[in-house]
Amino acid sequence: MTRVSRALPFALAALLAAGPALAAQPVTLKADTSDADGMVTLGDLFDGAGAAGSVRIAARPGATVSLDARIVQSLAWRAGLEWPNAEGVKRILVRGPQAGAANAANAATPRGNVEVLTYARSLAAGELVQAEDLVWAKMAAAPADAPADADQVIGLAAKRPLRAGAAVSARDVAAAQVVKPGELITVAYEDAGISLALQAKTLSGGAAGDLINVQNTLSKKIIQAVVIGPGQAVVGPAADQLKAARSTRIALR
Repeated sequence: MTRVSRALPFALAALLAAGPALAAQPVTLKADTSDADGMVTLGDLFDGAGAAGSVRIAARPGATVSLDARIVQSLAWRAGLEWPNAEGVKRILVRGPQAGAANAANAATPRGNVEVLTYARSLAAGELVQAEDLVWAKMAAAPADAPADADQVIGLAAKRPLRAGAAVSARDVAAAQVVKPGELITVAYEDAGISLALQAKTLSGGAAGDLINVQNTLSKKIIQAVVIGPGQAVVGPAADQLKAARSTRIALR
């Protein structure tokens, strides 16, 4: 059981026993979520929480705690608050007062005794980064590409073995590969009502959106296809659209 899952049950039980909720009051998620005493309340997370702001929903055992947004949304609703989560937030990172102040200082002071995101445990190459694998810690300097928020690396895969206690760097991780080299996959083509599919062998691995080389198992011809999911890739107009969209995202970074 993770720290987050251990922290929330008492809040669920308390709210279930509290009786009928008040009329739902719209609230908005704060831009910087932090708590002062190690106990996370609805008021720490939302603007406009009113009297429900004192409801405790989780404990923060360390410098930060990452909460599942769906659980928080449910707890808020039971306390009479309505958070539609129109932004599609998946996890909410709550920092302690020192971590929050250090992060603000880091923006202006990239070197010195700064608070940076580090790995709470060692990760093997290819292993996915989970919320509980990250913790804020003080270091002499932050990597130039250090992420400002844990959500930027949660769910990504380690590109190489990563050591516990090391500062997190954007170059450490990448989107998880959904196809591996030498795997048999289905390659689809669709255009103007014509749909075709063939079986191909991957010559390299790739994440969703990656352009990889595959070999037609019948003709042995090598073609390029765009990965769209586990065991699946596309060619033709659909692949051109995905490549154009990816180029636009890269250009905007």
